[in-house]
Amino acid sequence: MEIGQKVKVYRLRDRVSAPIAKKLGQVGVIQGYKVTDGQGIGVVVLFEDNSSTWFFEDEIKPV
Repeated sequence: MEIGQKVKVYRLRDRVSAPIAKKLGQVGVIQGYKVTDGQGIGVVVLFEDNSSTWFFEDEIKPV
């Protein structure tokens, strides 16, 4: 996946807060990457409401 690519959140691997859970099914744009604590690389996604959060690569799909 590349920066600037549109992606859709299709699953959440862990328990998350309600605001992040509401992102399930939404489309956003990859803004960058995040090194996680040994479980791989995270992807920072910016959404239409100007909020952003990171997801594991297996939680998002290109659209």
